[in-house]
Amino acid sequence: MRIASAATALPKHRYDQQTILDALKFHWADKLEAPEMLDRLHARTGVETRSLALPIEAYPELKSWGEANQVWIDTSCELGQNAICHALTRAGLSIQDPSAFFFVSISGVASPSIDAKLVNLMGLNRNIKRVPIFGLGCVAGAAGIARAADYVRAFPDQAAILLSVELCSLTIQRDDLSIANLISSGLFGDGAAAVIVVGDDHPSAGPEILATRSIFYPDTEDVMGWDIGERGFRIVLSKEVPNMVYRHLASDIDTFLADHDLRRSDIGAWVMHTGGPAILTATENALDLPESALAASWDCLRRVGNLSSSSVLFVLEEFLERRKPAPGTYGLLAAMGPGFCSELILLRW
Repeated sequence: MRIASAATALPKHRYDQQTILDALKFHWADKLEAPEMLDRLHARTGVETRSLALPIEAYPELKSWGEANQVWIDTSCELGQNAICHALTRAGLSIQDPSAFFFVSISGVASPSIDAKLVNLMGLNRNIKRVPIFGLGCVAGAAGIARAADYVRAFPDQAAILLSVELCSLTIQRDDLSIANLISSGLFGDGAAAVIVVGDDHPSAGPEILATRSIFYPDTEDVMGWDIGERGFRIVLSKEVPNMVYRHLASDIDTFLADHDLRRSDIGAWVMHTGGPAILTATENALDLPESALAASWDCLRRVGNLSSSSVLFVLEEFLERRKPAPGTYGLLAAMGPGFCSELILLRW
């Protein structure tokens, strides 16, 4: 199996961190007991710019979850089409070539799902197999590649689309002054990414997917996710997330690599979910890596923020298009997310 291409798409409404912070402080002006705390939280996110689904002045006009979700549907279709078209072009494929379509998101809901809407909108193959996946959060970009790889392993002459769309700005609870929501308001952004995965008998070139592994950590449901209610998605974000990285990531990666006669020192491309500064620092410390090893992840975090499932795919595009490893280089693509769980993918350029 191989990754034939990856492509990303961002909304046109792009703002620096200070502009978004000023808008939030204006909204919460009479509710924050210590406004300077919001300044500190946003300053620590490592984010410089983010793209938003709507103009920043339009968010106060959203009166219900239903209205926000409709924006999610409309924008997901727009960004999804852009990302898929770009990915297909990079892979040298036509609209009719992919035979499976995996769609991942955790920031909105639709039935028919976004993949169905895009089949109609784009004129994709009528026989395409659709697999919409909800609930995996930040890990879903990596998990989606792994599930697409499972598909083309069974059908080695075929190609599969993975599309991730996350519009996190539409989930921010404007009356929630919890630390988790305040941090999220400074960390998460909006964007989409598409990846084309092909089987061994397909003519498209790209880094090989040598192996994948899913790891579930029992009794950790309260670490990350959503509390879903009448007002939509309320974030659950425990301070235990970096500790989960410290406790599990190194041993899980070492075991995975050892099963393929490899060690951490053999990995030349670390394609890691951006998370946030605490997550990236925990990853560097747990794996004993220099900051330069995760330079692509730090750069994506600065430019677009944490895009949940799309984040690791933005980092993947960096390696495919702008930081191309030398032929024969081993890579590890990894993310963690609600469950709590992790997904590991071994690559070779």
